[in-house]
Amino acid sequence: MRAGRRKVKNPLTARRILAAAEEHFADQGMAGARTEEIASAAHANKAMLYYYFGDKRRLHRAVMKNLLRQLRNAAFAPLAAKTSSRDRLIGWVNGYFDFFATHPNYPRLVQREVMDTAPKFEWIVREYFRPFHKRLRSLIEEGVACGEFRKVDAHQTVFTLLGMTVFYFAAAPVMSQVSGRNVLSPQSLKERKHALLDFLDYGLMRGETRQR
Repeated sequence: MRAGRRKVKNPLTARRILAAAEEHFADQGMAGARTEEIASAAHANKAMLYYYFGDKRRLHRAVMKNLLRQLRNAAFAPLAAKTSSRDRLIGWVNGYFDFFATHPNYPRLVQREVMDTAPKFEWIVREYFRPFHKRLRSLIEEGVACGEFRKVDAHQTVFTLLGMTVFYFAAAPVMSQVSGRNVLSPQSLKERKHALLDFLDYGLMRGETRQR
């Protein structure tokens, strides 16, 4: 919500505006999206949009923060569990994968942000991506130290884990054409997650910690 706004008369309206904005920003980018079209799609008006979010730039940031907050809850909450390094990593992989599977706009929005080299992307790196990377790297290092994981470069392993998931969803439209099947169908997603976990089990886990 807009900073300083103490009272929101109808949170449902704000959520509709956020949902509509997410679609428009993913399709057209922040520069191309029009606030009147977003408001219309949310069954609201421009005055209401500005009341809740201030302007288009703040609305865009609210959309990104909403998605990143959900990602943090889904993927990184398992890292705080009092379980083995292996179980925490598997929890992260499941949460991260499922978030992408249920939030198809997220990779498109991030891709648009990455392509824009303006300093405004720095807040995402500072507040979310850098802490995410640090926590995941620490988990890999912990797993190596306690003997659950093979001796690997934790920094590079984080890149591998992120890439195996992010690329699949970011390239889904192209890969669907290449493979001749919808790679985002429920069955395809089930197969992809199984393959990802299987690769992780045999590529990172020590023999005695494998569970399949």
